[in-house]
Amino acid sequence: MRSTGFRRTFVAIGVCSLAFTASACGSGDDSSAGGKTRITVNCMPPKSAKTDRKFFEQDIASFEKQNPDIDVVAHDAFPCQDPKTFDAKLAGGQMEDVFYTYFTDARHVVDINQAADLTPYVKELKSYGTLQQQLRDIYTVDGRIYGIPRTGYSMGLIYNKRLFEKAGLDPNQPPATWDELRADAKKIAALGDGTVGYADYSAQNQGGWHFTAELYSQGGDLVSADGKKVTVDTPAGHAVLQNLHDMRWSDDSMGSKQLLVINDVQQLMGSGKLGMYLSAPDNIPILVKEKGGNYNDLALAPMPGGQGTLIGGDGYMVSKKASPAQIRAGLKWLDHMFLTPGKGFLGDYARAKKADAPVGLPEPRLFTGAADTEDQRVKKANANVPVANYQAFLNGNQSLAMKIEPPHAQQIYSVLDGAVSAVLTKKDADIDQLLKDASGKIDGILARG
Repeated sequence: MRSTGFRRTFVAIGVCSLAFTASACGSGDDSSAGGKTRITVNCMPPKSAKTDRKFFEQDIASFEKQNPDIDVVAHDAFPCQDPKTFDAKLAGGQMEDVFYTYFTDARHVVDINQAADLTPYVKELKSYGTLQQQLRDIYTVDGRIYGIPRTGYSMGLIYNKRLFEKAGLDPNQPPATWDELRADAKKIAALGDGTVGYADYSAQNQGGWHFTAELYSQGGDLVSADGKKVTVDTPAGHAVLQNLHDMRWSDDSMGSKQLLVINDVQQLMGSGKLGMYLSAPDNIPILVKEKGGNYNDLALAPMPGGQGTLIGGDGYMVSKKASPAQIRAGLKWLDHMFLTPGKGFLGDYARAKKADAPVGLPEPRLFTGAADTEDQRVKKANANVPVANYQAFLNGNQSLAMKIEPPHAQQIYSVLDGAVSAVLTKKDADIDQLLKDASGKIDGILARG
């Protein structure tokens, strides 16, 4: 799954529609009428996201001014990458020259031979050596580089400090284990008046996504190291479902309404009726800007369990049809737009602050060394959110294993949705049988490749 927000207030994701012709999306042509190198790019914020759209346009204009030999044609729409059309666009030659991908797409795009090999060109990407190695590795397949990471996220626990205080809990001591979370959730739910201690997703593949995060947090893995066998029918997998079942039926700390998706849970948290749920940091501005929450009430802790956390994110790849000149132009554009500390669409924190967008959320660090130092310096200087509320998350993440989503994630999540929804809606759910059935289905998915 993707994370559910952008660095600012809008989920800035766009995609070129299949209604476009091939020439409108991926050009495969070095030049335009003026003899410039022309590149098409996607993930431009739509016009409805006025602030982000303005920033994106400003940054393209400044790039073209600095590089008068390059013409950038940006495409927008919603979302950046629609799973229903992504493969069709690739196969039909309709993909932009420089195109957005989730981390989980990298190997697939390479496997179907639709990605340009960037290995000979990355020395021209000024920022490449400053990027976190584990993020670079996501786009490296068999020793060759096929993409450039742009953002990352890791899962944590968002909690309501005000409800913690009302329940007699220390708002500066979030639960570090699942047993502690269960105990805290029970106390919060006991406040009554429709208050829910802990909520979780269980529909639209989101239940499977969170099952995976919870499995990682307890030291488990969804699939074997070679990606060929499922590993959910294990003590860790059993513990995930048993914990959810017990909180729902024994503790009554999860509320009676189930089959929730992200919007339902965000609405609960924003209205002050929810104590805790799992999420990435970018949920916080959504809770404030769209759901009525308050930055001062919302804090972030690391994943309970202390073993691991799910990470995700996105980056850009380049079309197989792109010419060497277009590849070089695309890498220059990525440097300018996203990969210069303290500048560009993602890094101009001063500009974001002036637009009343949140600055200081604890996104996983993209850079290392001096680049990271500069990025953090500029961010700190422009922070406009209560950064102390997120320090536990930052500290705790230092000791967690960072684990990416599994191959065929969406198909697997769909299967696991059934197991999660069963334990939350059926008091007599057979956890052993649910895991056995899920394992058989997921092994079939993995076997089909």
